[in-house]
Amino acid sequence: MRFIHAADLHLDSPLSGLRERAGERAEDIAGASRRAFDNLIEFAVAERVDFVVIAGDVFDGDWSDYSSGLFLVRGLDRLNRAGIPVIMIRGNHDAANQMSRRLTWPSNVRELSSRTPETVVLESLDVAIHGQSFPARAVTENLAASYPAPRAGLFNIGVLHTSADGRAGHDVYAPCELRDLTLKGYDYWALGHIHTREILATDPYVVFPGNLQGRHVNEPGAKGFSLVTVAGGRVTNVEHVSVDVVRWATLVVDVSGAETLEDLCPRVGQAIAEAVADADGRTLAVRLVLRGACAAHRALAGDPERLAAECASLALQSCGDVWIERVDVETDPAPLRTETGALADVTQLISHVRTDPADMDQIRVALERGLDKIPLQLRTEAGFAGLSAEQCARVLADAEALILHKLSPGAAHP
Repeated sequence: MRFIHAADLHLDSPLSGLRERAGERAEDIAGASRRAFDNLIEFAVAERVDFVVIAGDVFDGDWSDYSSGLFLVRGLDRLNRAGIPVIMIRGNHDAANQMSRRLTWPSNVRELSSRTPETVVLESLDVAIHGQSFPARAVTENLAASYPAPRAGLFNIGVLHTSADGRAGHDVYAPCELRDLTLKGYDYWALGHIHTREILATDPYVVFPGNLQGRHVNEPGAKGFSLVTVAGGRVTNVEHVSVDVVRWATLVVDVSGAETLEDLCPRVGQAIAEAVADADGRTLAVRLVLRGACAAHRALAGDPERLAAECASLALQSCGDVWIERVDVETDPAPLRTETGALADVTQLISHVRTDPADMDQIRVALERGLDKIPLQLRTEAGFAGLSAEQCARVLADAEALILHKLSPGAAHP
């Protein structure tokens, strides 16, 4: 017997505002979650799996219209026509009270109750599946504690959307200890909510499959579902199957010693080429981080438009489908040369501002007021909780590089 354990499909996830930033690639990038789900359906039908379990967060949130639900129904109906049952629960993103619209699922689909734990028996397979949907977004009690006892003589699966004993970057929902699961007597625990694949135990197997499709740069690497093989009433294999269509990567490139922007291009190009080779033919979404002390610092931080264009050009030359999501300049200036003339006056003024507490406080207040105008959702998605001293110093360093680059002899001026 083989079944698919998937979770966190997040269909129609906005991919953290990328639609606005991706330009002509917007539809490719923002539609990735749907295409990943299509890949799951194709695999299930082609491989004739026995059933599919989805452990919550099928949707990213309430539907703006019925198109999201209709898309899911099309996929589920393909499984129905192939004779493949689907058992799913709701998680925090698509909790029962979060969704204002509903559709009737195809006859092969069983959505487990949000009121109390429920058991579905697939009699032809001797399988019992236990689980409970989230009634509301914030479930703080240990749902697993009230799951029913295993059914004797059947292969028992627990389906649970949970933060388990806590994971960095994820809200605490339906928390539980690992022993709450391993002592329940089930043969397999199909978990959801955590977007990184993780096997918490092997006797019995307790598995987070991760999400189907990475949604931003903090969800890098291969994404997909777990294919579980059962023989003799025991799990014999849990295999990760990648179905993502856009793969995320952060590439940190050491550009130490680069004299000019042109000097660092071969290093950036090499880093992109290596990442393309690891992307298994998928679209690669890259955040470039440039680090190291170099004379090119002033040009990198001072002319971000040209830097972005050069990096995009290198992506086009990489023999892969690469989209540069962002370029972060974290370089440091090489040992300062002595400026002369008007430029010396500017550097002296900047040095004064850096060391004057009143000036620094005034700049920090102005920056924070500007950042407060950014919508809360965007600040949350970017992980921005406030302007730290380090972030403020980086903003000032970039501003200094921009000013000095524009004033330097030979710099191109708009």
